[in-house]
Amino acid sequence: MAAPKPAGKPIRVLVVDDSAVVRQVMQQVLPREGDIEVTVAIDPLIAMQKMQVTRPDVIVLDLEMPRMDGLTFLRKVMATDPIPVVVCSGLGARGSQAALEALAEGAVEVVAKPQMEVRDFLHDSATMLMDAVRAAAVVVPRSRAGSLTSAPALQARPSLVRPAAQQATTRIVAVAASTGGTEALTTLLTALPADAPGLVIVQHMPAGFTAAFAERLNSICRVEVKEAATGDQVLDGRALLARGNRHLTVLRAGSGYEVRVDEGPLVSRHRPSADVLFRSVAQAAGPNALGIILTGMGADGADGLLEMRQAGAFTVAQDEASCVVFGMPKEAIARGAVDQVIGISGIATRLLRWATSDRGDAGHSNNRV
Repeated sequence: MAAPKPAGKPIRVLVVDDSAVVRQVMQQVLPREGDIEVTVAIDPLIAMQKMQVTRPDVIVLDLEMPRMDGLTFLRKVMATDPIPVVVCSGLGARGSQAALEALAEGAVEVVAKPQMEVRDFLHDSATMLMDAVRAAAVVVPRSRAGSLTSAPALQARPSLVRPAAQQATTRIVAVAASTGGTEALTTLLTALPADAPGLVIVQHMPAGFTAAFAERLNSICRVEVKEAATGDQVLDGRALLARGNRHLTVLRAGSGYEVRVDEGPLVSRHRPSADVLFRSVAQAAGPNALGIILTGMGADGADGLLEMRQAGAFTVAQDEASCVVFGMPKEAIARGAVDQVIGISGIATRLLRWATSDRGDAGHSNNRV
């Protein structure tokens, strides 16, 4: 397995895309801050020739190309010499489903294909694109084939039949993830029973892809999973996933909670932002909340999780061994925002123990790190 790129050297990016506009965007946007070098290839066959000369640190990959499609190329890369891959996918049902398949085959990030010329490429979009490449560059890639597609056994479970009526949750769980988060969220959510406390989730993912991801999770989970819309209630047995390119906040609504979805500026370089979600939960739910920060690059969520903890919430971080990238949990731990560090396979059990305890912060003082 290849080691991460040495610190201090430029990130070598190979863009594989048959669109001249996309190649132009990538060549002009990615090198702007001086730490990324870009080479381009019009299709996977040319890409493989260039890779024999210079091995890239990251591949930015289109999925629909002549001569060889992106998924076939991705499988070849993962089987022979795993390199972190950022999928650059078109919007729409076909593109989003293909992108989810690519994540299941080992891709580490998804970005939306630019729909405009480079002079019109929005600043926010360029920022998120560069951050996706930087996040991929620190990943030690491993094949994760089947993590999002191995649903038949789960779909066969009678327990996937959900209760006819859901009630407003009294305890709320807020979850945030970025790079590697689709796999981590799948592990967490498929382990929860149909009456789990209501969840609100930020996964760093572009607009157009979160709906497909929510639908995929909904098909394999006992809890209902849906892309959040303004006014949705937080209910036991329901997980609301932030819409791509929109912030998600939680508000008090009588004796329960509801969510709001809005645009707003980037926060902590992201939209949706984990900090935005966590801060709203701290204000709305205080000690009746559990905060969970999962795998991901950067510091989004660290300050917000600290605010949750200071408001009396119990807080959990995914451990380094099970993270694809230990950036977000590490930053939260460094800020004193985390009560307990747990491997991804144990987080669902800890969540349920918290939900059924006499107090939501049971074990608070004994589990701080």
